[in-house]
Amino acid sequence: MLLTHATLATMTGGARWGLVPEGAVALRQGQIAWAGPMAEVPPEDWGQTVDLEGRVVTPGLMDCHTHIVFGGERAREFEMRLEGASYEAIARAGGGIVSTVAATRALSVPALVEAALPRLRAMLAEGVTCIEVKSGYGLTIEAELAMLRAARRLATGQGVRIVTSYLGGHAVPAEFAGDADGYIDRVCIPALCAAHAEGLVDAVDGFCEGIAFSVAQIGRVFDAARALGLPVKLHAEQLSHLGGAALATRHGALSADHLEYATDADAALMAAAGTVAVILPGAFYTLRETQLPPIAAFRAHGVPMALATDCNPGSSPMTSLLLAMNMGCTLFRLTPEEALAGVTRHAARALGLSDCGVIAPGMRGDLAVWDVAHPAELAYRIGFNPLFQRYFAGEPC
Repeated sequence: MLLTHATLATMTGGARWGLVPEGAVALRQGQIAWAGPMAEVPPEDWGQTVDLEGRVVTPGLMDCHTHIVFGGERAREFEMRLEGASYEAIARAGGGIVSTVAATRALSVPALVEAALPRLRAMLAEGVTCIEVKSGYGLTIEAELAMLRAARRLATGQGVRIVTSYLGGHAVPAEFAGDADGYIDRVCIPALCAAHAEGLVDAVDGFCEGIAFSVAQIGRVFDAARALGLPVKLHAEQLSHLGGAALATRHGALSADHLEYATDADAALMAAAGTVAVILPGAFYTLRETQLPPIAAFRAHGVPMALATDCNPGSSPMTSLLLAMNMGCTLFRLTPEEALAGVTRHAARALGLSDCGVIAPGMRGDLAVWDVAHPAELAYRIGFNPLFQRYFAGEPC
């Protein structure tokens, strides 16, 4: 298939947006076979030709931090926060992450899939072709496995690539109250080993925070991940500065996520380690936070910045990656180009993927075609979806 008369935002680096006006993309066997100016299309039989009439083509969008597999909802907590309760106060009172655990444990794998599908489909409708899905609401061995099995099944017939992260180190369940170390030893690490043996884990995550786990406790989980040959990532410095970002860099983490309380020194460590900063404006917005992540420090040190929805039932009940792009620009002063790089090239890096995120020969044929005149419109508009067509593995879907 040859897509012609398009404005390509290749996101390959160098010139702004990697922009190719009046460009074309050739797709063959699920990959990008060629991309460049129309005047330079190789004289081959590309099969079907599709005239895109000047529309913008970007890499398929990638949501590199989500929690879309869960049971129940937490609308009452939204009310409580508006009434003045803090995220930490709600969690310590038995709400927050732990309140989702009972609803999630009660669902079978098929029921978890059914509950997640509407969220997934809303994301796909905005040009997403790859989504990371975390466990972390089961907090027993079997319930964590069920979440990961559901995440794997979500990809069936949906035209999407699912990347899983094991997040057993998300919260201390009620049955282990006051015994976080016991939970790590008897549930978190054994569940990780079982999930890895079943082929359910692509990376290992944790929540390093006063309401969750300490640096030392997450360090033990990361040591277990390393022994299994699995990469790590971390929810770090979201509500306070505990040293999570530094821990992540010591383990060569793919990413450190949230980072509102990260410092210039953390940015320097992340740059040296090659760790991506995943910026999550949905949680910042929902929790009405005021501490901004150190975007200027990340820029100064050359830390790649990814953007994601953090879709979850409590702190970021958002399924719109386009809205996350707008929020990243409006709340954190990212540029529209940084926002698009954050949901394409840098998101791929945050997931440890090297075959997607840019429009270039040899990459996967995952593309989004937009009814806009310039890619900056994707971050500029609010509540408007200009997707014209999504391509997954070289096929329209």
